[in-house]
Amino acid sequence: MGKLDGKVAFITGAARGQGRSHALRLAQDGADIIAIDICRQIETVAYPMSTSEDLAQTVKEVEALDRRIVAREADVRDYDALKAVVDGAVAELGPIDIILANAGIAPQGAKAVSEATTFRDVVEVNLFGVWNTVQVGVPSMIEKGQGGAIVLTSSTQGLSGAGGNGTGAGDGYAASKHAVVGLMRTFANWLAQYSIRVNTVHPTGVNTPMVINDVMQTWLTENADAASMIGNLMPVPMLEALDISNAIAWLVSDDARYVTGVTLPVDAGFLAK
Repeated sequence: MGKLDGKVAFITGAARGQGRSHALRLAQDGADIIAIDICRQIETVAYPMSTSEDLAQTVKEVEALDRRIVAREADVRDYDALKAVVDGAVAELGPIDIILANAGIAPQGAKAVSEATTFRDVVEVNLFGVWNTVQVGVPSMIEKGQGGAIVLTSSTQGLSGAGGNGTGAGDGYAASKHAVVGLMRTFANWLAQYSIRVNTVHPTGVNTPMVINDVMQTWLTENADAASMIGNLMPVPMLEALDISNAIAWLVSDDARYVTGVTLPVDAGFLAK
C-alpha cells in the first residue's frame, strides 16, 4: 500500500529535472500522473529547454512503476490550451487530488535579448503559469469533495533579497518567486473550506538542466555577486531533484494533513545565513 494509492497528481514541467523527479516519486507512492511540459524553446531562454523525447522518457519511467500517466505538451502561459489538456486527462484518469505547479524558467546569461521581454517571459511562466495551473486543476479537486494538496515551486530567492540584479532575468526571477508565495497564501485561504491544502517549496540550487548548462555556468563565473545566490550553509554545492521530491511527497501526503500556508525551504541552510 502506497501513501498515494488512488490519487491523481497533476505536474507541470514534468519532462525532466525536478518535474520528472516529482512524477516518479509520487508514482512510487501509488499516484497516477498528469504530466505537462512545453517541450520547445522560449526565445529569451538561452539554455536548451525540454523536448518531446524528454517527456516520452518521463512516461516510460512512470509506466515502469506500473502507474498510469497522461503526458501532453502545453505551455502553462496558455490558459485555454492548458485547460483543454487537463480536462482531457481528468476524463481519462479521474479527478485531480494533487497539483504541483513546478514549471519555471531562469534565463540568466542570455545574450542580445530585450530585458523587458525577458522580464515578461519569466513572470508569465513562473507566476502567471502557476496561477493558470491551479485554476485549471482545482475544479475537479473541489468537485470530488475529498480535499487535496497543492505545492507551488518557489525558490530561496522567493524568501530572500538575492537574485535581483537590474536585469530582466534576475529581477523577473526574484519577483516571480516572491509573488508565488502571495499566490500560495491567497489560495490557502480560498481553498481551506474544501480541505485543500496549499504550500510552497523553496529549493536552493538543484542539479537539473536548468542550472547545469553552459549558459548558466558561464553567467555564474562572470558575475561575482552570483555566489550569494547559490552558497549554502551546509557543505554541499547543490541538492539533487529527489531531495525536493521527498519534501513534496511528505507535503502532499496525509502525514502533513494539517500543514497549509507554509513556506518550506529545502535549502541546506541557505536562508539561515
